[in-house]
Amino acid sequence: MRVAVVGATGMVGQVMLKVLAERSFPISALYCVASEKSVGNEIAFGGSMHKVIGLEQAVSLKPDIALFSAGGATSKLWAPKFAAVGTTVIDNSSAWRMDKGIKLVVPEINGGLLDASDKIIANPNCSTIQMVLALLPIHRNFGIERLVVSTYQSVSGTGIKAIKQMEGERLNQSVEMAYHYPIDMNCLPHGGDFQEDGYTTEEQKLVDETRKILGDESIQVTATVVRVPVRGGHSEAVNVETKKPFEVDQIRKLIAQTPGVVLQDFPETNTYPMPLYAEGKDAVFVGRIRRDNTRPNALNLWIVADNLRKGAATNAVQIAEVVKNLKG
Repeated sequence: MRVAVVGATGMVGQVMLKVLAERSFPISALYCVASEKSVGNEIAFGGSMHKVIGLEQAVSLKPDIALFSAGGATSKLWAPKFAAVGTTVIDNSSAWRMDKGIKLVVPEINGGLLDASDKIIANPNCSTIQMVLALLPIHRNFGIERLVVSTYQSVSGTGIKAIKQMEGERLNQSVEMAYHYPIDMNCLPHGGDFQEDGYTTEEQKLVDETRKILGDESIQVTATVVRVPVRGGHSEAVNVETKKPFEVDQIRKLIAQTPGVVLQDFPETNTYPMPLYAEGKDAVFVGRIRRDNTRPNALNLWIVADNLRKGAATNAVQIAEVVKNLKG
């Protein structure tokens, strides 16, 4: 297949290229696409160098699939142009996620909804992907009534500027600020932009996207997003209330059987998920599973995943694999 990676010079774009290679995605032509300032630069892939091209040239080449990770404004403007020439766009920004005509896809959950007519497909927010994948067996078997989510999100979710800020602060260097405050030795309860209701846009994504992916608008979700001084990997403390009663051992068994999820819940050996060990891996790790004794039909989970891989690049490439099969 002819594949374009839009935003190929960025953090997620680079991981997309890595995942495409790791998963041996069949590529007959690769187009590395970026902004005008990067055009002409070279990117290594598959044992050869590929020159970076601009968006207009990429559209003219009519790729079969375009993986977008270049920001919402770029996606809003250019995704329809690619779609108009027959390209299937898989977009990692928030631009299309809540559009009623666009499918929001985690392949293990709702990849079966895709068909050949889908020309723009939305890749969910990184925090949402790992959470809904872990919650899927609970929702299918017991029904989810309410979620209370607290996230502990790595600086890589903000981008390379945030990583440089944290690393520079650790070395006591003067750095360009990605955040309003220092991030090293600190926690920032601020992800995205503040809304009129006091919640942030990152918190709102967890509400809206969870309902859309699981196909249930009745699920109540409230969230607090926190940025922590971790280079890679998002963590989430999730309190779940179900409609039907459960046994904790049932939950553990269901999670252990879920594709793409790894159970790490062995307190006797201090085994639980941590971002340090999730970084660079595609799985979603779940542990600290225990009943919430203050509420009927409630439990607590700790969910960790690499936000650049399953939270972004890997999920996008998995969608591309579904699209490849649809295209035959």
